[in-house]
Amino acid sequence: MTIKIFREEHPPPHFHAEYGEYEALISIQSLTVIDGNLPSRPLGMVIEWASEHRGELADLWERAIHHQPMFKIPPLR
Repeated sequence: MTIKIFREEHPPPHFHAEYGEYEALISIQSLTVIDGNLPSRPLGMVIEWASEHRGELADLWERAIHHQPMFKIPPLR
């Protein structure tokens, strides 16, 4: 599983979750899939992880769109 936020993004604030051949864009605010899809188990893991790190994801989104230094968020435990 790979989670990414790109510097040249468009609203609403979101992140990309990639799992094998699957990719989904997930809203940081609502933690719902905006576009794409993931199988249910990986999606559940992503939502669990994102709910624990929502503030950090929002901070990373702001940093990305303002071209500021980024940081890594720890994986799901």
